[in-house]
Amino acid sequence: MIIGRVYGSVVSTHKLDGLVGYKFMQVQCIENGALVDKFLTAVDGVGAGIGEDVIITTGSGARKALGKDDAPVDAVIVGILDTKQC
Repeated sequence: MIIGRVYGSVVSTHKLDGLVGYKFMQVQCIENGALVDKFLTAVDGVGAGIGEDVIITTGSGARKALGKDDAPVDAVIVGILDTKQC
């Protein structure tokens, strides 16, 4: 799993039928409590907003999180962090 901060959204006027209704968010990764220069686009599975810290799953876990094993998805936001403790 990856922790990151949502910094924007991606607008797509055309997408595969299986992805209609999902938002795509731009996320900057957090490592050791600090933002780093790693970015990814993730499907928003929980209604995250810009500025929120989120938990992301990738790979086959991302497809399972959506309940769509055949979806062409590599990253899904599966949680919104309330607090972080290190």
